[in-house]
Formats: sequence, structure tokens, C-alpha cells
Amino acid sequence: MNLLLVEDDAMLAEAICDGICQQGWRIDHALDAGAARSRLVEHAYAAVLLDIGLGTGSGLDVLRYLRGRYDTVPVLILTARGQLSDRIRGLDAGADDYLVKPFQLAELFARVRAVIRRSEGQVVPSYIHAPLVLDPVRRQVTLDNEPVALSVHEYQLLLTLLKRRGHIVTRDELELAIYGHPGGVGSNTVSVFVHQLRRKLGDGLIHTVHGHGYTVKDPA
Repeated sequence: MNLLLVEDDAMLAEAICDGICQQGWRIDHALDAGAARSRLVEHAYAAVLLDIGLGTGSGLDVLRYLRGRYDTVPVLILTARGQLSDRIRGLDAGADDYLVKPFQLAELFARVRAVIRRSEGQVVPSYIHAPLVLDPVRRQVTLDNEPVALSVHEYQLLLTLLKRRGHIVTRDELELAIYGHPGGVGSNTVSVFVHQLRRKLGDGLIHTVHGHGYTVKDPA
């Protein structure tokens, strides 16, 4: 199980990471919101441990970024802000649980296990475009009942197209889903990911609408 910790307090982060590793779990650490977004673009995590009061940027911005790109990864907020209004704001932004500092590591581990269990039990619809199935809970794609290995970028692009099936999705919209912002990346980046998906899933799934973007058509 791989976790992401977003925490700008170096001593606290070290203690949490050491404790997580002793549980036999793997953990990555990001010091600020920008580093967290980069990690989330490149990797898939079982859960995110997220401090709100970061030195640069807000943890809530990271949370909104996650939910804005349809990422259902469980998020456990860690913060010294224990007021009811702060808890409500975090939960309304899409957090799954809230733990106020200071806390015992044993409680943190228990809450991590709990949010992951709850996420595995969520009823989230799979996206089916026979014989292709995308399961957003397991973050798994199968073709003819066989798993297909996709990068995080490829998965996010495919998920966005399937969510908008029957509609044209522009390059800017796809870049926003993949990177959290449109523009600022190589002009052919989306084309490269589309090419890779076609190679893995077949040429008939994703259609180019020249001058506009891409679409997955509704089944006939």
C-alpha cells in the first residue's frame, strides 16, 4: 500500500513516515501544494494524508485539485485547525476524514485503514464500453476481461473521455484533467497519450475530431 503525506513540518513528517514504514506500508512525502500535485500526477496512491496549513499554498487547494480531476483517492486531513468550521470546510471540499493535531500515530494508522476500507466499499459506477471496463475504485482497466497496464496520465485521459462519452473533449480540457491546468505542456503531449491508449486498447475507441479534440462515441 502506497500513501502520500503532504506536510510542511519536517519533524512531524519524519515521525509519520517512520511510523508508516514500520507498518509495512510505503509512503511518499511532499512539502507543499505544488510538490503534492506533481506527485499525484505521476503516481496512484491508496490514500493521501493532507495538512491544510502548508507554508506555500493550501491543502484545500490540493484537495479541490484531486476531486476536480475525478480522483476518488481517500483523503485524511491532518491539521491543527480544530474548529468546527474548519472541519466542515475540509469535508465539504471532499475529504474523507479529519484528524486534529496533536494525535497519536496509532489513531492515525487506524483512521487510514478505515478510510481505505470505506473507499473499497463505495458504490462507484464502472465505465463500460464493451469489451473495455474502467473500474474507478480499483483504478483498473480491463479489455476482454484482461487487465491493461496504463500510466497515471493515460488512465486519467481515458477516464475523462469515458465520463464525457458521446461528447467532444478539447485538448485544454484533457490537459486540465491530466495536469490540473491547461497549457504549459508540450503541444503534442495529449496526442502522445492518445497514441499510447490506441496502441493498448485498439484504434476504434478514441476518435479524433480535427480542430476540436477527441471523443469516445456512444456504442451503436
